[in-house]
Amino acid sequence: MHSEQEGRPADTLSVVYTVHVIEGGEQGFLDAYERIRNSVAKVPGHIIDRLGEPIDDSRQWVITSEWETPAHFFAWQQGEEHRALVAPLRVWVDRTQSLRYRVVRETVGVKS
Repeated sequence: MHSEQEGRPADTLSVVYTVHVIEGGEQGFLDAYERIRNSVAKVPGHIIDRLGEPIDDSRQWVITSEWETPAHFFAWQQGEEHRALVAPLRVWVDRTQSLRYRVVRETVGVKS
């Protein structure tokens, strides 16, 4: 698919990374994320990063990001700099899951 939908190129990659933060590790996790996010923002091909805090007591946080192409993301993810950058974050996390996908449909709410 090489068409554009709502101004988003079809080859844009979206990544959802869920992390289960260890009990009592929220502040350490937030501090580590804060150091990482500014560095990631400078990576070629990075569009946006978002951090979602759980609204219940699940300790399940969500990091979402968008990249211009899958190649941009994988070049960053597979590099030594990435491993060194995220190592401090892993101290505060006991489970992770990563999902990568292309957006094929997007519905925008009507503004009143």
